[in-house]
Amino acid sequence: MSGAGLLRLHDVAVSFGDVEAVRGVGYEVHAGEVVAVVGESGSGKTVTAMSLLGLLPPTARVTGRAELAGRDLYALTPAELREVRGGDVGMVFQEPMSALNPVFTIGDQLVEAIRTHQPLAAPAARERAIELLTLVGLSDPRQRFRSYPHELSGGQLQRVVIAMAVANEPKLLIADEPTTALDVTVQAEILELLRDLRERLGTAILLITHDMGVVADLADRVVVMHDGRVVEQGPVETIFAAPAEEYTRELLGSVVSLGSAVTTHPVASIPDVPAVAPLLRVENLSVTYRGRFRTLSVHAAAGVNLHVEPGEVLGLVGESGSGKSTVARAVAGLLAPSAGSVRIGDADITRVRGRAAKALRRRVGVVFQDPLSSLNPRTTVGESVATPLRLHGAVRSSEVDKRVAELLSAVQLSPSLAGRYPHELSGGQRQRACIARALALRPDLLVADEPTSALDVTIQARILDLLRELRQEFGFACLFISHDLAVIEQLADRVAVMHQGRVVEQGPAKEVLTAPAHPYTQRLLSAAPVADPQAQRRRREAWRQLR
Repeated sequence: MSGAGLLRLHDVAVSFGDVEAVRGVGYEVHAGEVVAVVGESGSGKTVTAMSLLGLLPPTARVTGRAELAGRDLYALTPAELREVRGGDVGMVFQEPMSALNPVFTIGDQLVEAIRTHQPLAAPAARERAIELLTLVGLSDPRQRFRSYPHELSGGQLQRVVIAMAVANEPKLLIADEPTTALDVTVQAEILELLRDLRERLGTAILLITHDMGVVADLADRVVVMHDGRVVEQGPVETIFAAPAEEYTRELLGSVVSLGSAVTTHPVASIPDVPAVAPLLRVENLSVTYRGRFRTLSVHAAAGVNLHVEPGEVLGLVGESGSGKSTVARAVAGLLAPSAGSVRIGDADITRVRGRAAKALRRRVGVVFQDPLSSLNPRTTVGESVATPLRLHGAVRSSEVDKRVAELLSAVQLSPSLAGRYPHELSGGQRQRACIARALALRPDLLVADEPTSALDVTIQARILDLLRELRQEFGFACLFISHDLAVIEQLADRVAVMHQGRVVEQGPAKEVLTAPAHPYTQRLLSAAPVADPQAQRRRREAWRQLR
């Protein structure tokens, strides 16, 4: 342990009415130490962390003690707690866009965070803000100071949120899923930044995550939570090498890491030669977003060529902004390309209109990244699944309910959930409902755009198993988009790698993911963390050399 106990939790309990969310939680964070709190969604890890800063809703009842440098955070007045927030304790939230005010510039928000806790004049606070933007590795910090949140990428926004969190050199930094929505290269850079900040500022970090690769990369100690309780805690090497509790072993067993597909879920190696009639052909596809008000046009995809054989899974990978989701939307008919063609069978989806377009689109099902935002909150799950059946007249009205029940059963959901609304389901259940809706018309091609990135490891493992089973049952081909290379390795027969709007490498999954030819693919693979502290240490050094 790096120093004296900075944060001590003793017998912490949180309840919402009659529901006990957290019970008897106790752990410590020492000065300069990184403690990772892991567990499934609903385990209580985030609720416990939010209780430290008084960020829970008024309906929450909190008991126990949470001492920060000897002061009980639960006994502080609201005014004292406001001084602690952003002062002694910094907070990095999972979604940086929702943590920043969209109507104020980055600089305005940083200056406000600084002047709230430090008696600095506006010019001095401005220079401090620019210094912080430099500290977190943002290029052209003076320009970024004047930018609005929507003008920055996800990785840049997360750096801004980290800059705001460390603005007043806090003793403790609480990072709640800081890398969940980021691709592997940006994730590696954010982890390197957190590691560097700890060394330079001596800040302790309480890391809340479901990504065991991130834990292996950054943490000194691990606290495992399940059903509102701490079931195990200890040094990171001990937890990974010799977990004492059955739940911890199950959690680690659910982790999808690069290399695991070779022994656990081998996939057929399909040659990178198109069949006589591939199901999907993308030829010279280009998509340009026109600039407005004298801004430059953005070339999101340029000369993309892909094919997917019947029954095949093509994994499409790359960093955020590489163009993979743009290609997915064009394939699904949700985006008109600037040039090129997208053929499903013999029909070009970019040219057909009217009934022909409707008939062609029923051959394509789509699963989006965020199941909550892709389901109508005012419509029951059963009605959402039934919508494509009704729109296309796929079954008689009298048989819709029966077909919905069959689809829910196919994705391992109880048909009794058909009457519930999306907010009444868990994240994994909502994603299963979205998959059921996508398969309602028995499509030939499933387009899955980051369908597991927001899910914890155990739910992610179940969704991947489900997709394998459904592929066998329904026989669909799949264009699977993900920034998680381990997930791609589990599912894909072939892999295509995109960078700056172009496909830079493609071929059989085993070849591309074990012996990449293109330097960009090599960097991408080296940035992917694995759930093994010793192996991850070696991978981190290799990534630093390739950067």
